Amino acid sequence: MLTNKRILLIIGGGIAAFKSLDLIRRLRDQGATVTPVLTKAAEEFVTPLSASALAAEKVYRDLFDLTDEAEMGHIELSRAADLVVVAPATADLMAKMAHGHANDLASTLLMATDKRVLIAPAMNVRMWEHPATQRNLATLQSDGVLVVGPDEGNMACGEFGPGRMSEVPDIVAAVDAALSDGPLKGKHVLVTSGPTHEPIDPVRYIANRSSGAQGTAIAAALRDLGASVRFVTGPASVPPPAGVEVVRVETAAEMAAAVDAAPHPTDAAVFAAAVADWRVENASGSKMKKDGSGNAPALEFAENVDILASVSKRTEGRPSLVVGFAAETDDVVANATAKRTRKGCDWIVANDVSPETGIMGGAENRIVLISQDGAEEWPRLGKDEVARRLASRIGEALTA
Repeated sequence: MLTNKRILLIIGGGIAAFKSLDLIRRLRDQGATVTPVLTKAAEEFVTPLSASALAAEKVYRDLFDLTDEAEMGHIELSRAADLVVVAPATADLMAKMAHGHANDLASTLLMATDKRVLIAPAMNVRMWEHPATQRNLATLQSDGVLVVGPDEGNMACGEFGPGRMSEVPDIVAAVDAALSDGPLKGKHVLVTSGPTHEPIDPVRYIANRSSGAQGTAIAAALRDLGASVRFVTGPASVPPPAGVEVVRVETAAEMAAAVDAAPHPTDAAVFAAAVADWRVENASGSKMKKDGSGNAPALEFAENVDILASVSKRTEGRPSLVVGFAAETDDVVANATAKRTRKGCDWIVANDVSPETGIMGGAENRIVLISQDGAEEWPRLGKDEVARRLASRIGEALTA
């Protein structure tokens, strides 16, 4: 719940601005007070009257409103809120934020605030993927700006891809997480999850049975303790949690690049993804076809980068706590203990994924937490409960 929380909502000029009206209503349903600020472009999509009626508050639009500015109203507005939310955050607004421009009320508020800022980007897929936007995003994240979305889907312009503003419930969850006073508030945690797909040709790939459920639950549990979570996920069968920064990848190489690109410093990293050990080195650029000879194509394999070991052994920028996972089918404790030593991580979460356990892709898990203190066996629990217990232990380690 957001009872008595004050949200300054900056509405940018994009077609997604219509969602901001529903966002006002949902935030108020959670008990928050919402003060809307409309950019000039936003008024092309929503009216000040509709925003004001839904918020039951005055809508602010002009930097040079003499009544307000006689008491430095833009400074007061920027400081009175508990959180500043920008939804939709257009490419233009993100550029202004990243480069310190302040030529209207919205950008001036963003420069003057001493509170946390959460943005929900929304723009055309090409604009989102443009190197300038990605540079601006990296700058904002390094400045501590929180990000929710964007989602992937059909655009108003007729194109498809990442760039759609997150759905309103996801933004509300992100607001709730940003205002959480949990023990991990102010901590940054990286979580990887799901399988990776290593292509054989454009239509076939090598994968594993990981659903991504355990990694997703861990990211949500860390979020609920107040952490800012960067969630790097392969093509999992479960959706990513709301209120975290989601980075979608396909291959192990893409996952490694996303981990390397994570803003520093990172307080903890949890590598729950089931990353493929090998990739097909001679993957075909076109679909392989049978030729009637009965001979199968010879696949040549190469080792993928060891993401867990590379992060664990960093000389600079190593997280304070690095947690790996070991999915084993025999000698679970012995193999996982050896893996911890070999990889150089702090903890290993080991489990038995033999087919008869039903754990791989199932709803429950039974883990052994291995650290320098030894092996600690946990009972079989639902994956959400495993996640909550592990997140609590991470919280204790980071705040000790």
